[in-house]
Amino acid sequence: MQGDRAEARVREFAEALLALKERTPHSYETLAARLDISRSALHRYCSGRAVPADFDVVRRLARQARADRDEVTEMHRLWVLASEPRTPFPAPEPTAAGPPTPVPVEDGPVGGEAEALSPAATPADEGGEAVGAADSRSRRWPWAVAAVLGAAALAAVLLWRPGGDEPSETVADNRPLFTGECQEPVRDGQSDKCVREVQQLLAGTGVTIGIDGIFGPETLRRVEAFQLRVGLNVDGIVDDDTKRALYDEDVSLKTWSKKQVADRVHEVFGEKADTAVRIARCQSFLDPLYITPNTNGTRNWGVFQISDARLRDLRGTPEKAMDPDWNIRAAHRLWAQDEDFSDWPHCAAAAEDPPPGEGGDAP
Repeated sequence: MQGDRAEARVREFAEALLALKERTPHSYETLAARLDISRSALHRYCSGRAVPADFDVVRRLARQARADRDEVTEMHRLWVLASEPRTPFPAPEPTAAGPPTPVPVEDGPVGGEAEALSPAATPADEGGEAVGAADSRSRRWPWAVAAVLGAAALAAVLLWRPGGDEPSETVADNRPLFTGECQEPVRDGQSDKCVREVQQLLAGTGVTIGIDGIFGPETLRRVEAFQLRVGLNVDGIVDDDTKRALYDEDVSLKTWSKKQVADRVHEVFGEKADTAVRIARCQSFLDPLYITPNTNGTRNWGVFQISDARLRDLRGTPEKAMDPDWNIRAAHRLWAQDEDFSDWPHCAAAAEDPPPGEGGDAP
């Protein structure tokens, strides 16, 4: 009966862990690498053949699934219940002569690869179960051991910060944005090695960006495009959430070249293509990831710098507006309403009559 209850608890924990795993976009192999454990260990945990000996593994997986604090607390409860029946330490019997004898705790590895077997996987000798196995399944953990492990795991829950792998104060030194002078948010106007690290991480997403250590307009636009892509608040400030995403999220910001943009504008606008290209170049330099803030808190997005208000009219979103093909076709829809470029008055005034000798696609 006790064994059935223990197996049920392990199954419940494994199912909850698997549900978190399925909420991530990663395969077992990719997710295991992000959790710093082996693929086989992750598979054992999600299948109920083993339970992590350290709750930190569960906490890191929950972060990858963007779980909230309540979900992490529930996972902690399930982990404690799943772990409890599998202690290798039988409870000491109290004696009349004095207080119970302290239970020795063996030294062993702590971390992602340390694990305890589920009841079904407890090793046994040929003639029966391993020494102490039957007794350990019918007893609870010694209170001293349970208190230590429970306190450590509870501390991990209380330190929970969704959106990354671990609290910024425990991030390894191979993440410079969480160490030394880079611990504060990195922002517009800054010029130092922290900015250079941000630029290098952004370049790794495939976006075109100068790496000069100066947080200027181009870096600001690239940060905002990255924040939009990963679902963060688009404010251009590289705070802890953005730092974690830069290190952890597998994001591609690779987009069309200026030539590809100009060619597509020609295809969509036909006879008005030369004017349309000049307007797009005036608006965004033909950059699909161009974002411009307005004084009222709104923004303009993408190749034709479509405003938030116009996006609502078009039933679009900032994410769609950053797709160059959608942006160009949406701009054509705006033009087709009156067959003019009145949505872009400043650029249209310069675009209609290019200087003599200037070709249709000249800057």
